[in-house]
Amino acid sequence: MWRNGIRFHHHLQRNWRRLLCLGLLGLAIFLVGWLLLNTLRLQTAASAPVDTVFVLGGSIRREVYAAEFAKEHPQTRVLISQGSEPPCILLVFQKFKAPIRQVWLEECAESTFDNFYFNIPLLRQWNVRNVKLITSPTHLPRAEWMAQILLGAQGIWVEVTPVEELGIPGNQESWLKTGLDVTRSLIWAVLSQVIQPHCSQLTPLTDVDLAVWQKLDFKCENQWWLRLE
Repeated sequence: MWRNGIRFHHHLQRNWRRLLCLGLLGLAIFLVGWLLLNTLRLQTAASAPVDTVFVLGGSIRREVYAAEFAKEHPQTRVLISQGSEPPCILLVFQKFKAPIRQVWLEECAESTFDNFYFNIPLLRQWNVRNVKLITSPTHLPRAEWMAQILLGAQGIWVEVTPVEELGIPGNQESWLKTGLDVTRSLIWAVLSQVIQPHCSQLTPLTDVDLAVWQKLDFKCENQWWLRLE
C-alpha cells in the first residue's frame, strides 16, 4: 500500500509536469504566432496614410502644430489627451482656421501612461492604423518608446513628431521614470488586449461653447506669437 501510494504520487507529479510543459509550449506557440501576425499588421499600417493625430498634452505649442496639420489634412482625426483648457484649444483652431469637426478632447489622463491607457480603447474603436504622435523633444525617448510598445501591440504604427517648445518644458525626464514607464507599458501591452478602460470625459471640440467659457475665469498659455487674448 505504501509503495502504491509513492508510485501514485510520482505518477501525479509526472502528469502535472507534462501538463505544465504542454501549457508553456502552447503559450509560446501562441505568443510567437501573435508576434508574427502583429508584425505583418504593423508593416501594412506603416504604408498606410496617417489617419489620426494623437497629441500628448503638456504644451499649447503641440496643439498649434495639430491645428496647422488639420488645416492641411481636414479629413484626419485629431485626438488631444489632457491638453490645454478646451476654450484655449478652440481658440487655437480658430486662429489657424483649422476644421474642428474631427477634433476630440480627452480629459481623463493624469500622466503619460494614462494618455495611452485611456485612449487605446478609443483608437481601437476607430480602427486606427497609423498615428502621428505629437509631443516635445524633452518628452523623448520615454513617450516614443511607450507609444511603440502600447500602440504597436494593437497593430498601430506610430510616427513621432517632436514639436519644439518656446518656453519652459512642461515635463522633466529621468532614466528612472523612463524605466518604470517602459516596464509597466510592456505589462499593459498584454493586458490591454482584453481590458478596455473607459474615459467619461471625452468631448468633441464642436461641443465647446466659447460664450459659456468666457463667463468663467479661464487662462491660456500666453505666448507672444500666439496672441490668444
